[in-house]
Amino acid sequence: MALKRGLSSVRVLSNRSSGSRLPIAILVFFSVLAPLVFFVGRGLYISDQNSIQSDFSKQNVDWRERLALQSIKNLFTKEVVDFVTTSTADLGPLNLDSFRKGNLSASWKVVGVETSVQDNAISKSNQKATDLKQETSQDKEGKFLDDDHSHDTPAKILRRQLRDNRREKWATELVRQDEKVTVKLENAAIERSKAVDSAVLGKYNLWRRENENVNSDSTVRLMRDQIIMAKVYVSIAKSKNKLDLQKELQIRLKEIQQALGESTADSGLPHSASEKIKEMGKVLSKAREQLFDCKLVTGKLRAMLQTSEEQVRRLKKQSMFLSQLAAKTIPYSIHCLSLRLTIQYYLLPQEKRKFPRSENLENPNLYHYALFSDNVLAASVVVNSTTMNAKDPSKHVFHLITNKLNFGAMNMWFLLNPPGKAAIHVENVDEFKWLNSSYSPVLRQLETASMKEYYFKADHPTVSGSSNMKYRNPKYLSMLNHLRFYLPQVYPNLDKILFLDDDIVVQKDLTGLWSVDLHGKVNGAVETCGQSFHRFDKYLNFSNHHISQNFDPNACGWAYGMNMFDLKVWKKKDITGIYHKWQNMNEDRALWKLGTLPPGLITFYGLTHPLEKSWHVLGLGYNPSVDKKEIEHAAVIHYNGNMKPWLDLAMTKYRPYWTKYVKYDHHYLRSCNLSE
Repeated sequence: MALKRGLSSVRVLSNRSSGSRLPIAILVFFSVLAPLVFFVGRGLYISDQNSIQSDFSKQNVDWRERLALQSIKNLFTKEVVDFVTTSTADLGPLNLDSFRKGNLSASWKVVGVETSVQDNAISKSNQKATDLKQETSQDKEGKFLDDDHSHDTPAKILRRQLRDNRREKWATELVRQDEKVTVKLENAAIERSKAVDSAVLGKYNLWRRENENVNSDSTVRLMRDQIIMAKVYVSIAKSKNKLDLQKELQIRLKEIQQALGESTADSGLPHSASEKIKEMGKVLSKAREQLFDCKLVTGKLRAMLQTSEEQVRRLKKQSMFLSQLAAKTIPYSIHCLSLRLTIQYYLLPQEKRKFPRSENLENPNLYHYALFSDNVLAASVVVNSTTMNAKDPSKHVFHLITNKLNFGAMNMWFLLNPPGKAAIHVENVDEFKWLNSSYSPVLRQLETASMKEYYFKADHPTVSGSSNMKYRNPKYLSMLNHLRFYLPQVYPNLDKILFLDDDIVVQKDLTGLWSVDLHGKVNGAVETCGQSFHRFDKYLNFSNHHISQNFDPNACGWAYGMNMFDLKVWKKKDITGIYHKWQNMNEDRALWKLGTLPPGLITFYGLTHPLEKSWHVLGLGYNPSVDKKEIEHAAVIHYNGNMKPWLDLAMTKYRPYWTKYVKYDHHYLRSCNLSE
């Protein structure tokens, strides 16, 4: 009993103790945990409210941007809108406000929309003011909240730092994307500019390559084809006595020929051309149905082709003759200059016709030049360019030889325009009594009846080689061209002399040529065998056994124009005698055609020393692709060819190298209308 009573008392005490712990636990919960839950919940609520406000403001901004873009789409094209959406200015994204304020460039403004933009701006001004006030109040509240950080918990401070870091990263990413877009647009613009062909700028106000019509002459070619077929059917209709069809074809043929005219492109055709083409097409279809015969049409076309080829050959021959005539005829202005100078010279008294420094003419220690010319202006450029580029002009001597017609003009020009301190002497080739037909084979040949027939009856069918007009150059009748083979006879007291053509320009000091070792050779010249047609087989007739047995057809040719001659070795080798021998053998022109280069190649064969190419650059009278660097670094440039710099035929890009040495301000040149 006692034991039971004790157990029951213990159970009662246990129940009492458990009943007393429950209120204590409830008291602890409300006093400690409830405030903690309250503060945590409040913090989460504030965070959610901030995120909701940021999302709302972001949605508000997105809504305003969509409104701005929708308004811009009504004003601009898709390309402009794309650019607006991907570009940012220094003050933020482009929007309608910046457009209304006129911040965009003039190229972005659209005519006719200014009024509507202004109306929209006035109608929405009140709404903008309200939005601005709301944004200002929100910014102030946020600022006050952000500024009061004295009672913030560590968790709130941590969240604020995380938000600031996210904002900073987001701003950095936006800047980086903006820079990438800007670079991409710039690169695209550069590539686009490279794709534009500058040659078509301004052509019919179209500047894009794709807008250029590739087949700009397709209509012209169609009309020409119709003309050919119409001529064929006119001939066939006449042979088959289809007079009505023949007459109709002739009428349409005349109409389409008038419409075509001289046009070479579709843009030059009249507006009525399309109608003419349709009418001609109808008549040709009618003729094809009535007259078409494959064999007959083929024969007519073949006959027309042969006739056209014959016309082309005749016109080509005529063109060659006219080009040779234009190239070799002295222009009126230069002829005028020569006449005026000649008259003035013969009005001078004898004592005023002498040049100074005549004692230098036979001094072998000076630098002597030989220049043979009948062109006053060309000779003046050679002398002027040489003295202007010489280191010491007083050591240079010019020996100028001309013909009787230009003797007075040459003297008068250099009396009026002396070459500085250099010496000059002018001679008349007709006064060389030793140079006669009994001594010179070429003079004897020029007086023969066959040679006169060759020159003055070139169209005679029996004349050999009458088709090649370039060999009928009048200069071949002048001894000035052949005088280069008689240098020791003309200048017996000189050891070396530099021969210059009158169509060259000197650009550097040439005294270095006198120190070049010719290695016992007679002629120092620049070789021209860079291309196959400048070898011996181009100039000489290797079908003749005299040529084939003595010369190599692949031997390298060289150029006249600037040649250094050793007159001592010349006399020892009897160069003039070699020239006479071969000239006598060529009386029937079986070895070479006329000219001085072929006999020069023969006479100086094995006796020519090659000079560096920079001394003498050729081709400015016929070759439009001479390297500009070669021209500028050359000591002498040569206008060999038909396009001489004093002619209208001259190539424009090469002419300034020559005209810079012409005294265009001289009163004689002005009086004869000589200008650049």
